Amino acid sequence: MDKKYYANLQPSEMAIFSAAANIFASHVATGKVNDDNENDIIKKSIEISMKIARTVDNAVQSDDEL
Repeated sequence: MDKKYYANLQPSEMAIFSAAANIFASHVATGKVNDDNENDIIKKSIEISMKIARTVDNAVQSDDEL
C-alpha cells in the first residue's frame, strides 16, 4: 500500500462516519455484504446514519439551542 490517504473529518462528520461504520459492520457480520453490493451497502449505511442524525436533531434540543 504505497498510496496514503488522509481524512480530516469535522466532529459532525465523524459522528456520521462512526454510525455508518457501525451500521455497515452489522451488515458484514450478518453476511449481507459481498463484492457485488458492497458500495451500495456503504451508501445505504451512510444514508441511514444521516437519517438518524436528522431525526435526533429534530427531536432533541441541545444546550446551545436554548
